[in-house]
Amino acid sequence: MPDLATYALPLLFALGLWWFSTGLILWLVRLPRTHRPVVLTGATLLLAIALIAIIRTADDVAMAAGYHAFAAALAIWGWHELTFLLGLVTGPRKAPLAPGASAGQRFRQATAAIAYHEAALAATAALLVLLTWGAENQVAAWTFGALWITRLSAKLNLFLGVPHFGDELMPDQLRHLRSYFAVRAINPLFPLSVTAITAAAALFLAQAWAPGTTPAEVAGLICLAGMLLLGAVEHWFMVLPIRDAALWRWAAGRAGADMSVPLDTDTTRFEPRPTPAAGSG
Repeated sequence: MPDLATYALPLLFALGLWWFSTGLILWLVRLPRTHRPVVLTGATLLLAIALIAIIRTADDVAMAAGYHAFAAALAIWGWHELTFLLGLVTGPRKAPLAPGASAGQRFRQATAAIAYHEAALAATAALLVLLTWGAENQVAAWTFGALWITRLSAKLNLFLGVPHFGDELMPDQLRHLRSYFAVRAINPLFPLSVTAITAAAALFLAQAWAPGTTPAEVAGLICLAGMLLLGAVEHWFMVLPIRDAALWRWAAGRAGADMSVPLDTDTTRFEPRPTPAAGSG
C-alpha cells in the first residue's frame, strides 16, 4: 500500500493550485483593458494545451497522469471563469434586477444574466466526457463536472438567500449580478448542498484508498476530494462572518484591500441585494 505522502501530496497540490490560479485570474481581470487581447490569447492557448493534455493522458494510469488531468481540467475551468469575470461570456441580460419583479420574474432575469456562461460550461463538460469516454483516466471529466455542480449549487444558494455574499472581489462589469442575491439567514437548499458536497468528497477519498485503484485515480480522486471540500468551505463562507477575500488580497488590489465595509448582516429579511452605485467600493 502506498505511504501517507502518496495521499497527502495530491491534497496539497489541489489546494495550492486552486489558491494560486484563483488569485491569478483575479489579478488578470483587474489589468487595464489594453492588456485584454494578450490575456485572452494566453488563456486560450492554455485552454488548447489543456485539451491536448487530457487527450494524451486519457489512457495513462500513472500517478503523474492524474495530476496532469486535474490541472488541465482546472485550466479549462479557469478559462471559463476569466471570460465570465471579464464580462465576455455571461448572458443576454446585462441589467440589474427590475424593480418590483415577482419571484418568477426574478428567477428568469437571473437565469438570463448568466445563461451563456452556464451553456458554455455544460458544453465543455459534455466535450470532456466525449474525449475521455471509455478511457482509463477519467480525472479531467470528474474534476470539471464536480466544479460545475459545486459552483451551480453556490449560485442557487446566493439566489435563494444567504446572510453573507463575499462579493468584495466581484469586478465592476458584473456589479449588476449583485442585485439578484437575496438576504436570508439560511435557505432550505443550503444544508442539502453542504451535506451532499461533503459526502461526495468522503466517497472520493474512500475510493482513492480502496484496493485496485490506479495511481492516476489515486492522485485525481484526492485532488477532486480536496476541491469538493473547498466547495463546501465556500458554502460555509455564505453563512459565517468570515471574509474569504483576504486569501487573495495580493491579487485583488484595491478591491481586496477595501474590506472594512461590513456586509449586510440583517438576516431577518428576504429581498434582492441592491446594486451599488458605480464607483462605490
